[in-house]
Amino acid sequence: MPAIVVGYDDSPGSQAALEVAASLASEHGDDLIIGFGIEPPGYVGDEGKAHRDALRDNGEKAAKRAVELVRDKGVETRVELVEQRPVDALLALAEQHDARFIVVGSYGESPLKGAILGSTPHKLLHLSETPVVVVPA
Repeated sequence: MPAIVVGYDDSPGSQAALEVAASLASEHGDDLIIGFGIEPPGYVGDEGKAHRDALRDNGEKAAKRAVELVRDKGVETRVELVEQRPVDALLALAEQHDARFIVVGSYGESPLKGAILGSTPHKLLHLSETPVVVVPA
């Protein structure tokens, strides 16, 4: 069954994205996959493990809140914590679940800043073969 993949980190942008993703999943009869990438950039060894563990803990807490927020939306919901950076995690989940859409929140940064710093929505818009829905916070 197709799915809607939503990137969720408990930020205002991801909360808005979750609302839209749940509506799309309900409208299309799709499953809702709540994705969270837990690969810290640039860390190796014990420092990398500590950061990865902290990200996993944060992801589990955020995912629990996300599931609670969409509990009454009537959609089948699953959480997937992926040991990749957020963009790679969402792309992998979209491919794995034959996603109809990837939904992410926008954090209000300017297009230039997003292009220079490489925001998740900006990267997804350029890399994804799956349609990407970017929801303002």
